[in-house]
Amino acid sequence: MLISLFNSRMYLINTSLKNIKAITLLLICFFSFSAFANDVPKFLEMKGYAEQGDVKAQYNLAFMYYKGKGVTQDYKQAVKWYRKAAEQGYASAQFNLAFMYDKGKGVTQDYKQAVKWYLIAAEQGDVKAQYNLAFMYDKGQGVIQDYKQSVKWYRKAAEQGNVRAQYNLAIMYRKGRGVIQSNNNSYIWNAIAAANGNERAIINRDLDAKILSPRGIEEAQEEAAKLYEKIYNK
Repeated sequence: MLISLFNSRMYLINTSLKNIKAITLLLICFFSFSAFANDVPKFLEMKGYAEQGDVKAQYNLAFMYYKGKGVTQDYKQAVKWYRKAAEQGYASAQFNLAFMYDKGKGVTQDYKQAVKWYLIAAEQGDVKAQYNLAFMYDKGQGVIQDYKQSVKWYRKAAEQGNVRAQYNLAIMYRKGRGVIQSNNNSYIWNAIAAANGNERAIINRDLDAKILSPRGIEEAQEEAAKLYEKIYNK
């Protein structure tokens, strides 16, 4: 009798749990659909403006295709509209178009095209494009490996506050790639990246400190403080 009662209760519990899961799934679907439905009017509005040549609308429409907001996700359409905005000189669209070529989303992966569009965006000051372009030169992807060009673009991104660029620029100084080897400059850029929470930069900064003299560390710390202030308090 007790076993039968226990089994009955377990059946009820399991049934209740299944119902809860079903209700939860329905709620998730409902809210997901509601969010999608709410984006549809915005998508249609953007599409109208984009077709009239509005560059920001073209960029936003591409982003909606990329994310599947208000429309079925479609990387090819995202590429199409990023390209239209990019060809009108919109730096963020140029970066995103380069990224699509870089990762092979909506187009056949093509590092040369990625480099082309990263460069165009980088020259307009897009910090993410500057970093990615530096990385392409660093690794020789889509372009002949060129450490000097890599240093140039890492520096531009680093001076705009890109932490990964700061860390990589420190590595270039530490290994003497594209620049004269300098543990002093490596320490400076590692210290700045470390101040922004880059854990690997903390390790490398401390390794640089073991090579520098006490006076050298003091001078590097002073220079890092000045440079940090210049970058983040413009």
